[in-house]
Amino acid sequence: MRRRGGKAGRAASVVSAVLAAVCVTAVPSGQVWAAPGQAAGAARAAAAGSSGGYVFADGIEPIHGAGSTVDAPRLDAGATYKDAIKGGTELTYRLDLDAKTNAYVSAVAVPEPGSKVGTFDSLKVSLQDRNGYDCSSNEARFGSAEFPRPLAAYAHRTLKRDSSSCQEAGVYYVVIERNSKAPSTPEAWDLEIRHRLEPGLKAQGPTAAPENWPSASPPPPAGGPRERAGGAGFSDATGLTEGEWTDRIQPGQSLFYRVPLDWGQQVFASADLGSSSGDGFVGSALDMTLYNPMQGEVSGSNSVSYDGKQKSADLEPMTPVKYENRFDASSDFVNTRFAGWYYLRVSLSPKVGEEFGKKPYGLTLRVSVEGKPQAGPAYDGPPGIFDVTESDQDAAADGLSGPEAAKSGTMKLIAAAGIGTGTVLVLGLAAWTLVARRNAARSAAVDAGPSQYGPPTAW
Repeated sequence: MRRRGGKAGRAASVVSAVLAAVCVTAVPSGQVWAAPGQAAGAARAAAAGSSGGYVFADGIEPIHGAGSTVDAPRLDAGATYKDAIKGGTELTYRLDLDAKTNAYVSAVAVPEPGSKVGTFDSLKVSLQDRNGYDCSSNEARFGSAEFPRPLAAYAHRTLKRDSSSCQEAGVYYVVIERNSKAPSTPEAWDLEIRHRLEPGLKAQGPTAAPENWPSASPPPPAGGPRERAGGAGFSDATGLTEGEWTDRIQPGQSLFYRVPLDWGQQVFASADLGSSSGDGFVGSALDMTLYNPMQGEVSGSNSVSYDGKQKSADLEPMTPVKYENRFDASSDFVNTRFAGWYYLRVSLSPKVGEEFGKKPYGLTLRVSVEGKPQAGPAYDGPPGIFDVTESDQDAAADGLSGPEAAKSGTMKLIAAAGIGTGTVLVLGLAAWTLVARRNAARSAAVDAGPSQYGPPTAW
């Protein structure tokens, strides 16, 4: 005699296994699903909590630049490296470039907190051909704000149809130079080095930057202040959208934020340092700098003095983002040559702590994004970081850094995969349950005999 309900019991066991599989697929072991940005504020505050600390990129690779082109190590496109440079020295690296893509290399120098820097201390990045010709070079200086903070500069090889220099495929070199003068401390500065490529165009477009562009500051953003804690490095920068944002900054600390700018757009930004009790005066107390997606300086303001009363720093208006800006001789245009994430670094002098107390100071950022997004250039390949996607806009709205946005995107994919897998499993479960019920009914019919139900049905 068949045991009544045996198949139904097995079906129930399968149901439990299927449900368990759905749960495992939807939420990986050790991870708890949360809404994007739910923990971002706490993570940003923790990352920026140590005064003067800098967060380097995830997965950064160690490298040692050479003193000569003969021994120069190669930089791979898409990679980020960590090195260190002493005062008065040069480091050289090798690039292998084709004749189809634009190439960029940036360096972020990070002096030790508490070290001494001077007005003319600088970081210079050059990209050279095999004959020592500079394809381009840029230099960043501390200027009047003589306190240690991250400096960034970049260099590029740009393809131009009317140029014969730096256009061919082959070996190129990147030279990173640190200029230091007494009484600056000679200790090494850490370096964060990036190498990225930008595809060429399928067809050439305009090569002249616009003669006229909007430069009038827009009205203050509406909506009132909202809290958002800044990051502690370029890779760790907190996403911002248009609006008024409040934060806290320690003396000697640098906070990083990022704003997505599409083609045709420009950003206007200002930073207000809140008032504080006490008597004193600090010249060049607050420094704010805007960088492009390759850490090239677009605009800066470092002459804000502080006497305990609230002070404001306003960036000079930037030109709208356009591909043809790269063909202009002015750095105001050249450095707004591509779309992508633009970065704001805000740094507070440690002397503010000496004069007014070592404590957090109120910081307010006002960000306005002007211009409607325009169609981008016809790239002959994926634009990589030189693009603004819907995911980028979401990350800015949620206040996510790059790593947080990547993790959020992964979790969304996992969740979607879990829902999809769960749907398939539930459909299979329904079919299995139906078969189990039919089999149970068949068993009952067999046990009762043919006189009651007739001949058994063949399934």
